[in-house]
Amino acid sequence: MTDTETLAELLGRLARDVAAEHSSKDGAAAGYSREGRPFAFFEGEVVELRLHPDVAAAAVRTNDTTSSDKGSGWVRVAPSTVDRFVLDRVEAWFLSAWRAASDDA
Repeated sequence: MTDTETLAELLGRLARDVAAEHSSKDGAAAGYSREGRPFAFFEGEVVELRLHPDVAAAAVRTNDTTSSDKGSGWVRVAPSTVDRFVLDRVEAWFLSAWRAASDDA
């Protein structure tokens, strides 16, 4: 992760690193899944992630993060500014969501 990395670049790199399944709609929105189980979505500057319920409960107490309307365990990160702290949180939560998607099997 670098301070100059965008959310789209970060998510693309992470998806490649873990070989996540990736789908894109006109390059404007992306979805990520593991073994057919969705765990992350990205559109504009908003990231939605499906986390373990305990992680999600802690995540919604951080800046720019709320519960997502996607359901239980999903959080919505809509940062007003993308800085290294946002990138760090999104990276950790993306990897956590990817691991949790395997636990759903």
